[in-house]
Amino acid sequence: MTEADRPLPEAFLRQAAQEGRGRLKVFLGAAPGVGKTWEMLTDGRQRRDAGVDVVVGVVETHGRRETEALVHGHEIVARREVDHQGHSLGEMDIDAILERRPGLVLVDELAHTNAPGSRHPKRYQDVEELLGAGIDVYSTLNIQHVESLNDVVASFTRVRVRETVPDSVLENAEIEVVDIPPDELIERLRDGKVYIPQEASRALTHFFSKSNLSALRELALRRAAQAVDAQMLDHVRSHALAGSFAVGERIVVAVSELPVAAELVRAGKRLADALKAPWSAVYIETRRSQAMTDDDRRQLGDTLALASRLGASTATVPAASVVEGLRSFARDARATQIVIGKSSRPWWFEMRHGSVVDQLVRTIDDVAVHVLPGEPEVKAERPAPPVPGRWGKPSHYIWSLAMVAAMTALGRLLIEVIDLGNISLLYLVPVMFAAATFGLRAGLFAGLVSSLAYNFFFLPPTGTLTVNNPENVISILVLLGVAIVTSQFAARVRAQADLAQSSARQNAALASFSRQLTAAPDQDRLMQAICAEVGRLLDVRTVLLLPSADGPTLRAAVPPEDRLEQIERAAAQWAMDNAQPAGRGSATLTASDWLFHPLQTTRGVLGVLGLTRDDAQAPVRSDQVPLLMSLLDQASIALDRMELEEASLQARQVDERDRLRSALLSSVSHDLRTPLTTILSAAQEMRRHPTAEMAETIETEALRLNRFVSNLLDMVRVEAGALPMKAEATELFDAAAGAAHDTRASLAGHDVLIEIAPAIPLVRVDPVLLHHCLINLLDNAGRYADPGTPITIRARRIADAVLLSVIDQGPGIAPGNETRVFETFTRLEGSDRAKHGTGLGLAIVKGFAEAMGLTVEAGNNGEPHGACFTIRIPEALLVKDMTVEDIP
Repeated sequence: MTEADRPLPEAFLRQAAQEGRGRLKVFLGAAPGVGKTWEMLTDGRQRRDAGVDVVVGVVETHGRRETEALVHGHEIVARREVDHQGHSLGEMDIDAILERRPGLVLVDELAHTNAPGSRHPKRYQDVEELLGAGIDVYSTLNIQHVESLNDVVASFTRVRVRETVPDSVLENAEIEVVDIPPDELIERLRDGKVYIPQEASRALTHFFSKSNLSALRELALRRAAQAVDAQMLDHVRSHALAGSFAVGERIVVAVSELPVAAELVRAGKRLADALKAPWSAVYIETRRSQAMTDDDRRQLGDTLALASRLGASTATVPAASVVEGLRSFARDARATQIVIGKSSRPWWFEMRHGSVVDQLVRTIDDVAVHVLPGEPEVKAERPAPPVPGRWGKPSHYIWSLAMVAAMTALGRLLIEVIDLGNISLLYLVPVMFAAATFGLRAGLFAGLVSSLAYNFFFLPPTGTLTVNNPENVISILVLLGVAIVTSQFAARVRAQADLAQSSARQNAALASFSRQLTAAPDQDRLMQAICAEVGRLLDVRTVLLLPSADGPTLRAAVPPEDRLEQIERAAAQWAMDNAQPAGRGSATLTASDWLFHPLQTTRGVLGVLGLTRDDAQAPVRSDQVPLLMSLLDQASIALDRMELEEASLQARQVDERDRLRSALLSSVSHDLRTPLTTILSAAQEMRRHPTAEMAETIETEALRLNRFVSNLLDMVRVEAGALPMKAEATELFDAAAGAAHDTRASLAGHDVLIEIAPAIPLVRVDPVLLHHCLINLLDNAGRYADPGTPITIRARRIADAVLLSVIDQGPGIAPGNETRVFETFTRLEGSDRAKHGTGLGLAIVKGFAEAMGLTVEAGNNGEPHGACFTIRIPEALLVKDMTVEDIP
């Protein structure tokens, strides 16, 4: 099997990752009102009629009678009601769908944001869970909600959509574009089929203008075409199908170390923009690359950096020849067009080496080749500078000569045994050894010396270089020719091996660099890892600076740097402002000892990386430029990812604070107002008719109010880590009895059963915190247990701990919510946590328990059914031998 016939392993892996998952089909539209939901319901009805088990997870009809008629007849999974800021919101019940396990579920509005308290913040995450469970999903999406196009849409609509879906969700989805002409959509809008008349008139003058709709329509069609193209490429690569499959254009620009290569890159960029096509810039590394000068390598690095800045993917491919490398890369990239330059060279040069352009045009199929005329090759006009070590070391020739001498001695020993013609074959050994080990020139030297030695020592008359027999002349010429050809092949194999080894070292370095960046837990350590790894791989000193209001700020350095001079800061600022290198070795501010490269992504320049050497030489050697470009690309992506993650974390923290604030306001407004209202009513009644019952009511509600305020203060102490603790030996039976006594009012109507055997050992905990834990657990049980049922406090000994449990007899806790019940202000639906309450009690239990070194778990009791909250007291806190300190 040839390389071209081999299926691509990465494509196989992507296909394998989809095994067992459900299939996603997205109905993509340019704008609301094009009929996405209608089309989804129609397809769903056809699948149902074909025998597929179809249910509706969530469909937004927006009051449209035609859509409601299509929903009729489908099985609808009831929505889950979520209480948010006093309003009841209906969200898709993912647990009910997973339990129902249909063959296909219809989920409208993929970009929808779920109500706070839902399992996932976004609906597309609900869909991912359904797909992971093997359930097929149909969903709808407008093009402005695709994350990568959000900025593009906002640039011409002046409307930025906050609800977006990552592009990765669409990578493996089947996309069906639901499209109608802009004029027809505007007519539907005017007829009130999209929005109510007041909203429709406003939309027509803003978002729904004809120019906006036309642009959105083009974006939707192009995004669908890109998805289809990517899926088609995966299929042909996994099946090793031949051909470019030129449904969409893909451009490859062949670059070199010549200055004209920059013009090729710009021409490729213009062509890619005109065709709206992805493009790549590739350099083919051959044996000729080893003779490149420092200026050549620097020019090549600048060309690849230019291509990267203009949006191309860059690559360096080792190959035996430029034509072979280009053909291989174009085949793997499924390129449809190649841009290449043709330099003006003397006719004798092309006679000797051939023309890359002519060979490429003759040998490549199904690909258009754009040839741009170039300037006369500069190297032809000036003598090439000497390359150190071009002829090899003297030791190489000494070893070659020694091998020839050894074969001569062996031939003299075997002259009486084998024919003279076979003696010449012995001399192929030093030729191949020299060519494979030391290179082409050493191999040619070994071939020449071998022919002379064969003539001098074996061909009559021996001892001279004279040849009497014409047949022997032919033998010498054949030996010399075979030596030359063998040297050529051996040297070519060695050069390819050297290229492959160099490429493998660079790939290994990049892989190691990527692993180091991925392992960094935060931005500071990520920046330090970037400096350390770049410094190690390039043997340089490094600094990393980020932009700030006061100019470039030093954030990391290896070895540590306290400050930079003014010229260095100026160079760093220039690199940030212009997104180009500055400093020593660049074309700007060369007086700086440092070379600064921008760390750039699609979001702009994130910072600059500075490099310098202690020996005052150029910071980056010419042969290190391609590696540096790759390192900068990876560092930029890692830094961008870290910044986005931190921004996302901050956004989640803000959302969480808003959620807690809303929950606190809701809880305080209810749990303060209720007892205060009761106290005020009782006080007014006592003023008219003083009774002991009224006084008891006031006292009970005041205690309830006091407990609520205490819970708030305790929660603040838990979150601040300011819990005073004094651990001492505590009897669990006494602790349980004291907690039951203090909660007798809230446990009215329930018997408290204490099942703690005398054999249970004392535990070393803070009795006050343990008392608060038990009070909150009993209060929770009394609030949610069925009326008239007992509440049990049970302790039992296991191998490595004592388990103290509070058990009620109620509906229990819904599966999957055993951990969430301990979150602050959490009151879950569908469980015994559904009744009124602050949502603080169980969070306080968890905080107090962890402060004492205990753990708390929630679960369901078997028989009788109910909730069970268990405090686990580890073996280390059990009192086995009483000491003086344990005596209260």
